[in-house]
Order: sequence, then C-alpha cells, then structure tokens
Amino acid sequence: MRILKEKLSGYDAPQKAMQAGIYPYFRAIESEQDTVVIINGKKVLMFGSNSYLGLTNHPKVKAAAKAAIDKYGTGCAGSRFLNGTLDIHIELENKLARMVNKDAALCYSTGFQVNLGVVSLLAGRHDYLILDELDHASIIEGSRLSFSKVLKFAHNDMDALRNKLKLCHKDRIKLIVVDGVFSMEGDIINLPEVVKLADHYGASIMVDDAHALGVIGKNGSGTASHFGLTDKVDLIMGTFSKSFASLGGFIASDKEVINYIKHNSRSLIFSASMTPASAAAVLASIEIMENEPERIKHLWDMTALALNGFKSAGFDTGKSETPIIPLFIRDDIKALQLTQNLLADGIFVNPVVSPGVPKEDSLIRYSLMATHTKEQVEISIEKITKAAKSMGILR
Repeated sequence: MRILKEKLSGYDAPQKAMQAGIYPYFRAIESEQDTVVIINGKKVLMFGSNSYLGLTNHPKVKAAAKAAIDKYGTGCAGSRFLNGTLDIHIELENKLARMVNKDAALCYSTGFQVNLGVVSLLAGRHDYLILDELDHASIIEGSRLSFSKVLKFAHNDMDALRNKLKLCHKDRIKLIVVDGVFSMEGDIINLPEVVKLADHYGASIMVDDAHALGVIGKNGSGTASHFGLTDKVDLIMGTFSKSFASLGGFIASDKEVINYIKHNSRSLIFSASMTPASAAAVLASIEIMENEPERIKHLWDMTALALNGFKSAGFDTGKSETPIIPLFIRDDIKALQLTQNLLADGIFVNPVVSPGVPKEDSLIRYSLMATHTKEQVEISIEKITKAAKSMGILR
C-alpha cells in the first residue's frame, strides 16, 4: 500500500486546476436535469446534458418509475442470469427489438457494460475488431478484453476502413464497430459506405446508437433507420441515460446472436439487473417518443438555430450535424477558462481537453434538448460569443 499510495499521491493535475480556478468537473447540481438547473443556489442554463428529448422530469416518466417501485421494490438483488429477471425487463426488451426492427434485444444495467460485454465477446483469437479511432471509450475498453486483433481506422475515413479490411483474413470474423452519432464531434457515421465495404469484404457491423436514439431515424429509432439500412446492420446498441431519461443499455440483433450473448457475456451474467424503476422509465420514454414526434422536430429546429448562430459568430463547429455541437477552442487552458467564465455567467457547457482529445482539438461541447426554447438558445449563443471574444478566442 505504501508504494501504491506514493505513486498515486504524485497525481496533482486536478489540484493544480483548482488552484488556477479552472477545474470544471463534478459540479454539483441541486435540482432536476432540465434546461435550467440550480448550482450553488443560482439558476444556470443547461447546455451540457445528454437528455436530448428532455424527458428526465416528464410527469409520465416519473410516475412510471414510482409505480414500478411500488410493485417491484427498489432493486432486483441479483443478475439477469439468475434471480434478477423481471417481466418488466422482458417487456422492455420486446419493445426495444420492435423499435429498432430486430429479432431480439437484451438489457444491461449500463450502456458501458453493453459494449464491454459484447465487443469483448464476439470476435475470437484469430478474428478482427475494426474500430473508428473516435469510438466511445466503452468500445475501446471492450476491445482490450478481446483476444482478437484490433484495427483502428481514421475517423469516418472510408479509404482508411477499406485499407484495414484488406489486412484481414477472408475466412475470419471481421466486426466493424462504430458510433452512430459521435459523442463529442456530433457527426454521423457514413453508414452507407461502411455497409458497402462490409458487404465486399464479408464483415459484420455493430453500431453504437447511444447518441442517435431519440435524435435520428424514424421516430428516433437510430442510425440504421436514418439511412434505411437496418437489415444491413448486424447489431444495434443503445443506452438509456440519454434520450430515455433513465439508466441502462441494450443490444439488439438476430435471435441467435442474442441467445449467445445472453449466455456468455460476463458483464451481463456477473452484474446486477437494471432497477425496476429504470426499466419502467425507459418504457414510458419510448411511448412518449413514439407519440410525440413534435419533440424531435423541435430538437432539430433548435439545432439549426444554434448551428447557424455559432457559425455566424465565427466558431468552428467541425462537421457536426446533430444536437451535439463542438465549439473548437484548440487550447486546453482557454477551453477550461471559458467553461468557468460561462458558468459564472449562467451557462453550463462541458469542456473536452487532452488527453481526451489532442490539445489542438480541445473544444466546448454544447448540447441541446427538445425542451430548450428559442430564447434560451439565443441567450446562450450571445453569452458564449461574448465570452469567447473577451478571451481572444474569437476576433
């Protein structure tokens, strides 16, 4: 313990950031996750949430969660594999499978565990995992647990993907794993070209739709639906902590694939089930999403307003085409300082700095909810632009 403590005690980057007044993490919110939150007793406009449909405080979602607690209690006290499967879990899985147009689905207690348990499982020692270099950390961690050969290609670069596929033995499993909507950049995977390459080289495709569900596709059903390629995507993964206002995740695929995952995925078998309240909240959120398409439309209206506003102000928003809008600062310290300045002015955004991204790609992650108003978005653009100009980020 002495050597371990001595080694870890040398890690003082957070303390240095605190001393400099630019530490932006673990900011305590004292209210529900809404377009306006309370921090240190003050109202702050929230533009750092993943609640794309704004359902975390919807009366129907809260009522469903409360009713589930009354019926099932607060937890399952075991894994899905043994004593932790409830009829509400099966109901949710059936509904998810229908939503993404697959044979079957399987729920995990977090989205991270889905990727950890599925990506690590499906390709063996002589097989291949082929990842976009900007895939989510959970996909990367899953690949590290796999015995397969892991190949990474340049972000959304189809020539690079082709070159990696050429390296693979034709008679081995080749699983391409990509985000549908990339969580920091806000762009969408070029799925039509991925499908063409997969068909040509005999590869399978898994799409992580954590940031796509509720945002793109028919009634928010994700990336494959958005491109009309559901039958060409072998596995669709999603999380419940974004548009579905809850906690958990799922994988959907053919029934044979789900049967194998269900009986072999260690992060499923050796983890406790998602709580009854979480499952009920997802069911209610899906119902709202399907019955209130105007929510998604308004989300996209606000996205267009924000993108146009930031571009007009001179911000570099990269290739974003979704409610996730990166504002590239390209300087770690300025990104952190801008975040703190904005919080003091009543705007909550998230900084993304190295080592999460290269220093030259540091950015402010600005994200929208369907419950944001036109006035709130305009206020945020005005304040962010003013702060960036005062710091010399914008001319």
